[in-house]
Amino acid sequence: MRPSESSDQQSDAIFGLVLAAGAGTRFGGPKALARDGDGVPWVVRAVNTLRAGGCGRVLVALGASAPEAHDLVPPGAEIVVVPDWQLGLSATISTGLAAARERSASALVIMPVDTPDAPPAVVRRVIAAAAAAPRRALVQATYGGDPGHPVLIGAEHFDPLAHALSGDRGARAYLASHDALSVPCEDLWSGDDIDTPPTIGSGPMIDSGPATDG
Repeated sequence: MRPSESSDQQSDAIFGLVLAAGAGTRFGGPKALARDGDGVPWVVRAVNTLRAGGCGRVLVALGASAPEAHDLVPPGAEIVVVPDWQLGLSATISTGLAAARERSASALVIMPVDTPDAPPAVVRRVIAAAAAAPRRALVQATYGGDPGHPVLIGAEHFDPLAHALSGDRGARAYLASHDALSVPCEDLWSGDDIDTPPTIGSGPMIDSGPATDG
């Protein structure tokens, strides 16, 4: 096998997961329906970032307003519906982990949909940090020392993490207790998510009808 073929196969086995199942109560509606100021759906930007950053396949976890959000997911991304999304972030991550395991992923790079400004470079850096042993890896991007996204979960941690999750808490406690590798990324972007309601006439918008992309 040529080295390039081995590299391609490893990339294919590293999946991305867009967390887009929540109701977005503080935001004013499901973030899966949000668009940027140019009208581009956040979910499209998240999928594109993960793909350009090195994820061979990308899953999109949908819950609240899933039928409406379905039409915003770009071709080629795989929709994973979270039936119990009301239980909180833990249900969304658990569903994504199960989907990645069923598809034989070697690792899963997780990004929330409300980080549309994240560049592909931050995904590439996190993946590169796990290159030696992606199945065993736990990697978290940090910004000024604070934990953020993306995070990479190796396949050996899929089941233990799923069992450790509960309520509306994510993977942070598990990553901390298992000495996840911290990768500074503040030189690439701020690491900030968007958690404020949309402003009429500027900023993010909530999609209220059929997609009109393209």
